[in-house]
Amino acid sequence: MKESRYSAAGVDIDAKAALLSRARDTIRSTFTSGVLGDVGGFGGLFRPDFAAYREPVLVASTDGVGTKLRVAVEAGRHDSCGADLVNHCVNDILVQGARPLFFLDYIATGKIEPAVLEAVIAGIARGCRDNGTALLGGETAEMPGFYEVGDYDIAGTIVGVVDRENILDGSRVRADDLALGLPSAGLHTNGYSLARRILFEDLGKRAGDRLKELGNKSIADALLAPHLSYLRALEPLLAENLVHAMAHITGGGFFDNIPRVLPENVDVVIRSGSWPVLPIFQLLQKEGDVSFEEMHRVFNMGIGMVVFAAPEDLSRVAKIWAAADQRFFAIGNVVPGSRRVVFEPAPGALSS
Repeated sequence: MKESRYSAAGVDIDAKAALLSRARDTIRSTFTSGVLGDVGGFGGLFRPDFAAYREPVLVASTDGVGTKLRVAVEAGRHDSCGADLVNHCVNDILVQGARPLFFLDYIATGKIEPAVLEAVIAGIARGCRDNGTALLGGETAEMPGFYEVGDYDIAGTIVGVVDRENILDGSRVRADDLALGLPSAGLHTNGYSLARRILFEDLGKRAGDRLKELGNKSIADALLAPHLSYLRALEPLLAENLVHAMAHITGGGFFDNIPRVLPENVDVVIRSGSWPVLPIFQLLQKEGDVSFEEMHRVFNMGIGMVVFAAPEDLSRVAKIWAAADQRFFAIGNVVPGSRRVVFEPAPGALSS
């Protein structure tokens, strides 16, 4: 039999079909009641139930996980970044008050390596199940000559829904509101280009190296810590209308993300030292000689989500989070201003 010219050019259609066949059950495990049809259609079919909504509004977002994937490839750990992708996208629509309905993924690689991509898909599916959203469809592209063998990239699109009257657009934020921080697990999915430059190029370390500054954890353990989803922690607050706004602390850190959810007549004062900064950030700041301002613009510094709530609602919020075993820190407050983020030392904390 004559060899396929397409296969000789680096694209194996049979390998892609076999990968999809093996992943069918994993994908089906995410299906919710709204999913119509099965895996493999040209488009995913979803019938939403809007009975509980007076005026449903769809909210959509697309994102990736950046060069965190480079660390995953170097460490040979491919089962976590897929869930990171889903959780990142869930948080992005959550800040507008939306709950997820379905998710679409895109995976591109230089050569299909079944074990690697099955692990990636399993991670995406796990993230979807954990967030109650369906993996409705996606695409796997084999692109020799564009990606090196062993490299891959992933991106995702999420669609959710919120009642129009419950959209969080910053208009509810007012002076005296509290800024409450939910802790991150690490870098989440931002700042990896700088982190990799400092750790791997400047310091000459490898992903498997263990450092005393990280509590004897490996660099891979620290950098591949999961991007947390805050859906479960925040759904009860949204149901009771306790949230005035939320900011997902991703690329741009505190300085760029918080102003996105503020009206023009307020500032947010963040008290530096009011939450524990994770060792990985302390290491990067010290060894990379990175300024305080840049650290808080590039990284989340241990706070993955900032929630704005009225001071009179704090006891109720704290009770809900205590029942959910969700830690939080009172990291600042809203004051009259001009849509800025200002840092000041917390009482008793060392100046930044």
